[in-house]
Amino acid sequence: MNRFVIAEPDKCIGCRTCEVACVLAHPTGAENDLTPENFRPRLRLVKGLKLTAPVQCRQCENAPCVNVCPTNALVYSADTVQLIKERCIGCQTCVLACPFGAMEIVSKPVEQAELGPVTVRKSVKIAQKCDFCIDVPEGPQCVSVCPTHALHIVNMGVLENKVDKRRDDTLLKMSENSFD
Repeated sequence: MNRFVIAEPDKCIGCRTCEVACVLAHPTGAENDLTPENFRPRLRLVKGLKLTAPVQCRQCENAPCVNVCPTNALVYSADTVQLIKERCIGCQTCVLACPFGAMEIVSKPVEQAELGPVTVRKSVKIAQKCDFCIDVPEGPQCVSVCPTHALHIVNMGVLENKVDKRRDDTLLKMSENSFD
């Protein structure tokens, strides 16, 4: 199982600190002018009536997005799913395939060139996703800045401990109820 970041919605206060940390962890040169147009975190805060939580890539082992990508822009690397932007054609098949809604398509500015009567586009559409801050030595920045500690890195050991605890709690409740 690959490592991934998961949120506890009951602890999340919707402050968007995780989104800011994500943008700052992936410099694009536009950090001095963070406008709605160039504020593009690789996770997305989803707000419901009673709960909020960021949605981000689960770094699936047999990732549907990797399996459907026609240009092999999504690849496995260091137990994560990584996007090779240069290969992405913005076809959106990864967005449709992701069961967690963690993929999105964003506009990437490109230089405009005039070739006689033809003008080349100002931007292209490419996929974007959480990369587990693979290039940041400290790891996922969203986890380290969360003021309520709602975000956690999950790996096989953590997951097995949670399953064991839940099983033990369930068995304890069942045994308590059987004596009533």
